[in-house]
Amino acid sequence: MECYLDNSATTRCFDEVIEVVESEMKTYYGNPSSMHKKGFEAEKKIKEATKIIASTLKCEESEIVYTSGGTEADNMALIGIARAYKRQGKHIITSSIEHAAILQTAEYLKEEGYEITYLSTDEKGIVDLKQLEDSIREDTILVSVMGVNNEIGTVQPLEKISEIIKKKNPSTLFHVDAVQAYGKIKILPRKMGIDLMSVSGHKIHGPKGVGFLYVSYKVKIKPIIFGGGQQKALRSGTENVCGIMGLGKAIEKIFATFDEDTKKMRELREYLKEGLLKIDGIRINGAEGDEAAPHIVSASVSGVRAEVLLHSLEDKDIFVSSGSACASNKPAVSETLKAINLPKELLDSTIRFSLSVMTTKEEIDYTLDNISEIIDKLRMYVRR
Repeated sequence: MECYLDNSATTRCFDEVIEVVESEMKTYYGNPSSMHKKGFEAEKKIKEATKIIASTLKCEESEIVYTSGGTEADNMALIGIARAYKRQGKHIITSSIEHAAILQTAEYLKEEGYEITYLSTDEKGIVDLKQLEDSIREDTILVSVMGVNNEIGTVQPLEKISEIIKKKNPSTLFHVDAVQAYGKIKILPRKMGIDLMSVSGHKIHGPKGVGFLYVSYKVKIKPIIFGGGQQKALRSGTENVCGIMGLGKAIEKIFATFDEDTKKMRELREYLKEGLLKIDGIRINGAEGDEAAPHIVSASVSGVRAEVLLHSLEDKDIFVSSGSACASNKPAVSETLKAINLPKELLDSTIRFSLSVMTTKEEIDYTLDNISEIIDKLRMYVRR
């Protein structure tokens, strides 16, 4: 049996998504900027996908800007806002447990003369709301906090964060990296006071290389890519029509059975967590209940290195991650795990299981049946 439990890194495309992408490549291959029938057909397909996306967010279709994925959307949000509002201020707030797409972009802006404040978290990974309130100033132009942490699955209190921001400084904008949140938890930007939101297609059974940035109609933003002036000059470059069509189909399927699927994922998450906790020396990291996403379990295994356990599970066709896939080939210690004060001896002994709507109970059982035996063998080897 093959058990793919690394869905926070990427998901398998829905079969319907593959069919839609193939149909675009064969039939709707025109350039959407072309003034002939093939161009109009492609443009129409983009509009259909945009309508689907906007309906899930209860926003205007004009508030969706397509990107190459979550990383570009994050870069566009931070750099685009920094450039658009630099006369208003050069102070940005984010958290210490953000994805590298935010943290490295923040460091770039720091080199450009912007001041960055990094919020700490509690041991569950929830940002310090008092520190947030104290940090917001007259010249704070943006707060960026991820909706769901990609390593430990903690859900941030987005509405509370928005309330604090708008009460302290109504001019400060709020960006959410929703790459791990969209399609997993309910998130409505306008209702929740979110001004910008990043989403990636390949985390929700869509194609790689496509995503979008929600930008409220009230927000000014400068482009970071220049050229043909597509998408109202906010993101130049010929649109990825097949990717956008695939993204639209994936979102349509995800939200058609959203409540049922998220309930199933949450039940499987609890089942996996309870099974892991029966194994001696395993600790589960992050939050629980409504403060935890339905698809991520972070487990620290005392006495076993994460990389060794990962490859031992791989030998059984069980695929997990030792942290963020964007950094999985680098030996650096996770900033998220350090931020939640995980004991030093567990920093290199933590793996992430991440589920999807395709995950089955049989896969979880197979994983639990094998992992206990593997851990016992690895610990015996270490003791020798």
